[in-house]
Amino acid sequence: MPTSFTVVPVEAQGEGRQRDGQQRDEEEDEGDERERGAGDGNARESSPFINNAELGRGNMYEGKNMALFEEEMDSNPMVSSLLNKLANYTNLTQGVVEHEADDDSKRKEVKGPRMGTFIGVYLPCLQNILGVILFLRLTWIVGTAGVLESFIIVFMCCACTMLTAISMSAIATNGVVPAGGSYYMISRSLGPEFGGAVGLCFYLGTTFAGAMYILGTIEILLTYITPNAAIFKVTDVAEESEAMLNNMRVYGTCIIILMAIVVFVGVKYVNKLALVFLACVILSIIAIYAGVIKSAFDPPDFPICLLGNRTLSKRNFEVCAKFTESNNETKTTPLWGLFCDSPLLNATCDDYFIRNNVTEIQGIPGIMSGVLADNLWSAYSEKGSIVEKKDQPSVAGSEDSKMSGLPYVFTDIMTYFTMLVGIYFPSVTGIMAGSNRSGDLKDAQKSIPTGTILAISTTSFIYLSCIVLFGACIEGVILRDKFGEAVKGNLVVGTLAWPSPWVIVIGSFFSTCGAGLQSLTGAPRLLQAIARDGIVPFIQIFGHGKANGEPTWALLLTAGICEIGILIASLDSVAPILSMFFLMCYMFVNLACAVQTLLRTPNWRPRFKYYHWTLSFVGMSLCLALMFICSWYYALIAMLIAGCIYKYIEYRGPQLLVLLNLDNEQLVKHPRLLSFTSQLKAGKGLTIVGSVLQGIYLDKCTETQKAEQNVKALMSVEKTKGFCQIVVSPSFRDGISYLIQSAGLGGMKHNTVLMAWPQSWKQTENRFSWKNFVDTVRETTAAQQALLVAKNIDLFPTNQERFTEGNIDVWWIVHDGGMLMLLPFLLRQHKVWRKCKMRIFTVAQMDDNSIQMKKDLQMFLYHLRLNAQVEVVEMFENDISAFTYEKTLMMEQRSQMLKQMQLSKNEREREIQSIRDESRGSIRRESYSSPLSIVQDAQALLTNDYQEEEAQLIHDKNTASRSAPAAEASVAAAVPEKVHMTWTKEKFVAEKHKNKDSNVSGFKDIFNMKPNQSNVRRMHTAVKLNGVVLNKSQDAQLVLLNMPGPPKNRKGDENYMEFLEVLTEGLDRVLLVRGSGREVITIYS
Repeated sequence: MPTSFTVVPVEAQGEGRQRDGQQRDEEEDEGDERERGAGDGNARESSPFINNAELGRGNMYEGKNMALFEEEMDSNPMVSSLLNKLANYTNLTQGVVEHEADDDSKRKEVKGPRMGTFIGVYLPCLQNILGVILFLRLTWIVGTAGVLESFIIVFMCCACTMLTAISMSAIATNGVVPAGGSYYMISRSLGPEFGGAVGLCFYLGTTFAGAMYILGTIEILLTYITPNAAIFKVTDVAEESEAMLNNMRVYGTCIIILMAIVVFVGVKYVNKLALVFLACVILSIIAIYAGVIKSAFDPPDFPICLLGNRTLSKRNFEVCAKFTESNNETKTTPLWGLFCDSPLLNATCDDYFIRNNVTEIQGIPGIMSGVLADNLWSAYSEKGSIVEKKDQPSVAGSEDSKMSGLPYVFTDIMTYFTMLVGIYFPSVTGIMAGSNRSGDLKDAQKSIPTGTILAISTTSFIYLSCIVLFGACIEGVILRDKFGEAVKGNLVVGTLAWPSPWVIVIGSFFSTCGAGLQSLTGAPRLLQAIARDGIVPFIQIFGHGKANGEPTWALLLTAGICEIGILIASLDSVAPILSMFFLMCYMFVNLACAVQTLLRTPNWRPRFKYYHWTLSFVGMSLCLALMFICSWYYALIAMLIAGCIYKYIEYRGPQLLVLLNLDNEQLVKHPRLLSFTSQLKAGKGLTIVGSVLQGIYLDKCTETQKAEQNVKALMSVEKTKGFCQIVVSPSFRDGISYLIQSAGLGGMKHNTVLMAWPQSWKQTENRFSWKNFVDTVRETTAAQQALLVAKNIDLFPTNQERFTEGNIDVWWIVHDGGMLMLLPFLLRQHKVWRKCKMRIFTVAQMDDNSIQMKKDLQMFLYHLRLNAQVEVVEMFENDISAFTYEKTLMMEQRSQMLKQMQLSKNEREREIQSIRDESRGSIRRESYSSPLSIVQDAQALLTNDYQEEEAQLIHDKNTASRSAPAAEASVAAAVPEKVHMTWTKEKFVAEKHKNKDSNVSGFKDIFNMKPNQSNVRRMHTAVKLNGVVLNKSQDAQLVLLNMPGPPKNRKGDENYMEFLEVLTEGLDRVLLVRGSGREVITIYS
């Protein structure tokens, strides 16, 4: 064995020991026989433990610097290789799988986003908010409720949508906005389950909105454009309303079929026509304001005819008079014929017609007329009432006179304040139109809040100003005339417009038609997105469609639901239904934002500076109040659902299973593990606290109850909410496995396991041996659960302590789901850690651009809404130091000794003593590599291991004794040393010398062995990384570090413990984190 070697100078001499600073090995190619020097230019050292001939055959120790993590690189990639992808996200439409799990090579190239706030958000919201109610019902609402109450209605509804828009802005700034519309934005921020509830309300509201737009289209067509196109025609005025409803049903069914075909065949044309429809809306509104200005000096001529104070319908007569004088001859007018049984002057006429005079007044007196004072107050009425002018003189007729069939203007429904709220509210919906184009925006986080709030402000101004202007320009009886019968069947708002009423009629027709097409385009895609997320199992069929992704089945369902609204046939009846759906949707959005802020849920970190939870709470309360105003029983149902969602959100987040160790008195060994648990949960959510007693339950029943009482008492002291579960098992290993598999129930099942590091894993008195620990790591990985291991748990703070300064350092080496990023955020919610700052370190390899890595990491943290100091640590390529070789050799010698010391207890003690005697005279090593320490460690480990295996063996035999004899034979075969033999004296002596010779020679071979190259590289990683962490984070209050996985080859389990020990050596408080692989913190949430 060579006696000379080169010791590589190392940095950080003040850390208490010599070790290499940093190494960067290149990727190792099998069969590559090139020999290259170290990255610092020095020749590779001649090791006393590795033959130079081996180095000559190739670089046996070259490979990735992070050899400790290399077995899991496929599932947990290095951060240095992933940062660029995480920072430069692509906001593609995402389904139920997290965006990071998608393979980049499978993604289609998308065009760069190019739309700004005005084109991408402001105009679409404007188009969707302004619509059918403005043109067809706003004048009627003003006339019925009066200007003051109409102002209150509009203000409440606009305030509701403005507050909801602020909550939506918080959602939009809570991470990167994914493409795919409002549902994706809400579900990825609030969670798919909550997003599903909001999404379904939004879908149903959008679908019924389509029905309302179609009914509005037909109403404009049959009432104001071509009344003669009606299929059902009647002469009796009393039956006119029913005939109109039947016409709406027939035409509506035909139009919805036609629109569904258009959407199915050419949806791209619908999107291209969107600007045309928007232009129609804008031109119509401009025409209204132009007409208001013109009315100040030249009011339009729209005379209305009054009989007494009753308004007459001018559909069947032109002259507003009872008689006309022509050539000194008095003739009766067509109006006379409508009230009398003949055109003769002595005919029998209606009593009210005889007693009252016919007068004609201007329907549009103009803004300067002072008619606003008459229109300030409400004029609610019963169904079938005549529209009357309040201050007009009138003489009552006989009570038995019949009014049916006479040409009066009647009200078609009973009117009251709450009903008008339900009818008006759909006119302020459409605030989510901008977020539907999130994938096409340059900066969605900026454009969505700005564009949506500006659009709501603009439309609120339009609505509020129109209320005042309509009340100031139009006569009250005309305002209450829903279908414009008193102005010859003209659209009431059209009579005010300039230059012609047809501008409003044509504009509103195309506007409502386009809005209906867009509803039939958007709603199926929304349903398809919900179905693909798998939130509601029975609608998953609607996630399928054509080969190009068009939602065929969802389109059919949407058309079917639209048909239900069409069959209702009345716009005034459909509007309150979709109002309820939109109010529920907006209420859920506000509720979720408020509750998540109050509960400080991990995925809720909005950057919108004008957001506060009180605004969301007021918005939720206003939505709830409007729901009660519209329909109290719907409101009660909504409150029940909201309560269920509140409880769901309260217990969201990481569900912890805490594994405690108990002493012989059934007391908790590490109480501060529960303190750390309550700090991690910040008093929110539930925790499952579990422990294992070894034995049989019938024998341990009393101890189990005592242990449970002790644990519950400690949970009460530490204010840990949750359940206690004590398991009795013949072996600790099985008990831990039972807890990991079966603890919790349904939504309360844990997804994270927290345990303490087995400090005395080398000592016999530690029942939680290293084998149990490694098996626990493997089982949590198999169960796809995260694992947190607190080392030096007794040094962790109690709940009464406060850190006034310090850092929580995160060492992000590999990406395994983002748990490392989430934990500091959770801890800083608790008052113990609140004043600590967060620092994130990541490691750069030789080929990495550390400057770019730092920029990418800062950008990634910006997307995550986390405030942290960022530092990239460069690990250069260095030679493996002598310290690393000897550390590895000690570890392997101890491991090999354990394998060979399979003797009885007495024989083992004699053999160890003989090895001690022989080693003292033959080998001299430094204290850290002495065979005495190796033997002592091996003896302690083997004794503990022997006890564990013996307990497991007894358990196996007890189990086998209850089964078939074949099982007994298999157990006996598996344990040959337990088989009884008949010994003669000669056999005994021969066997004794055989065992002694073989074992002694085996122990002697241990000190001539060479370390395994893979173990050397892993130890090198542990030593180097520990040195870097100590250099940067020795004074940190807490260090969080990626926990390497156990080796795939179980023979190296004991080495794994040594690697972790070296990795964390010298640090006071360490939390080893092993993620489940699922994303727990993303740029979307």
